[in-house]
Amino acid sequence: MLKYVETKNAPAAIGPYSQGILVNGIVFFSGQIPLSPVTGEVIGTTIEEQAEQVMQNIRALLESQGIAFTDVIKTTCFLADMGDFAAFNGVYGRYFTGKPARSCVAVKELPKGVLCEVEVIAAAEK
Repeated sequence: MLKYVETKNAPAAIGPYSQGILVNGIVFFSGQIPLSPVTGEVIGTTIEEQAEQVMQNIRALLESQGIAFTDVIKTTCFLADMGDFAAFNGVYGRYFTGKPARSCVAVKELPKGVLCEVEVIAAAEK
């Protein structure tokens, strides 16, 4: 049975999708971009500022399920410019201390013209 993730502490979905879905003890979170959960506006202009907001949004999603960054199994990171890789990693590394599996790719464009997006898969059963 599927359980939909819904929290006001992370940005609402801006399309026909959910914030996440829990199934069989694993939660699949939709990609997070640097939006304010309150205003829906993009936060920050630098990769560091935007990555920080993405991490705060991910934290809110994880906490909504009673889990933490150390419960994350896999991330997929999308960067608008691979030249931002090192700066993005600096922020990412402070949060994902459990070193989950990861893919990181550069893409041509991200929603709302942001610099980064991160999607997460985590273990929800402890």
